Amino acid sequence: MQKTYKVVLFVESSRASGRDLLRGVARYAHHHGPWSFYWEPGGLESSWPKLKTLDADGIILRDVGRYKEQLPTLGIPAVVVGHREREVRGLVNVVTDSLRVGQMAADHLMRCGFKHFAFCGLASSALEQAPWSNERGAAFQQHLIAAGFAAPPAFVLRDAVVNWRTSRRRMADWLAKLPRPVGILACNDDCGAQIAEACKLAGLTVPDAVGIVGVDNDEVVCGLADPPMTSIALNFEQAGYESAQALEAMMRKAKTLPFLIKVPATHLVARRSTDVVAVEDPPVAKALRYIRDHARSSFSVNDVARQSGVSRRVLEGKFRRGIGSSILHHIREIRTTEMARLLVETSWPVSKIADTLGYADERHFARYFQSGKKMTPVAFRKKFGRQSA
Repeated sequence: MQKTYKVVLFVESSRASGRDLLRGVARYAHHHGPWSFYWEPGGLESSWPKLKTLDADGIILRDVGRYKEQLPTLGIPAVVVGHREREVRGLVNVVTDSLRVGQMAADHLMRCGFKHFAFCGLASSALEQAPWSNERGAAFQQHLIAAGFAAPPAFVLRDAVVNWRTSRRRMADWLAKLPRPVGILACNDDCGAQIAEACKLAGLTVPDAVGIVGVDNDEVVCGLADPPMTSIALNFEQAGYESAQALEAMMRKAKTLPFLIKVPATHLVARRSTDVVAVEDPPVAKALRYIRDHARSSFSVNDVARQSGVSRRVLEGKFRRGIGSSILHHIREIRTTEMARLLVETSWPVSKIADTLGYADERHFARYFQSGKKMTPVAFRKKFGRQSA
């Protein structure tokens, strides 16, 4: 008979990322099991004393805390979802694609027309910034510098849990000193929601004075933010599936194992926190607004020029000086972003997505998408879709 593996899960589920990770683990077990689970959302710190009594074949957990040295010595295969710490040697580690997160946020805020930028991160303690937060901020900075902008100023929340009132006042003071309008990358959705609240304290309107991009695309947190928050989606369900796959390989004593499992950043979900065109030139602002509002329609560069009120030649020059790209390139970015969102978030056939976006046939849609994303729509959905693994 096939062995039933006993797998311990120390993964919190108060946020969508944790629930999606667990969903991916469950899906793998349903397809390749049977597995028996022991689940606690509290983590290793509270469960260490009874870990040896659980007779576990494998563990998937969030962070290892002060047991970084002891856990590998137990001889129990483990996959660690890093949050407060860096990768643990001897174990399989799950990390987010922070480089892609920083690039996507910078590209989106630049497309909105922002010329000033900032980053807000979180610290894992009063003395040390969370590694993933630091990496997202660094990637955001590098991408902006490469585009010709100054390094964005940064603010690190260190005591928000202990004293949110004081922390919010400090953040409000920092926001008030930034040049405006400013586009801000928050290291995650929780941090972005706190920025929105601090903006109210500072008397700054979102998105007119401050545009906010979060990370995780937790629909509850983004919806509770006022206004609803733009966020970058991370495919934790796929990472959960791959974590379970790697754990089973370890439990079967496979010789080849991944050291890292990367949580992919799939797409950006635009909401009202960046629903602004932060451009002073009226024709360019009109053009950007038209392109954004007609992302699901078929239109040409000439259509955009007519809406802007100036000739195509004049608008092209203004676009290159103000946005740093051609009108056609900007249209392609907006259109392919909408294509990617529908491929990842819906189960619609590619033919229906093509029809929804105004393409005469699926082949034309596929060529257009591949020119921007460097992969076919089917390959993109297979790699990043919610049922991708």
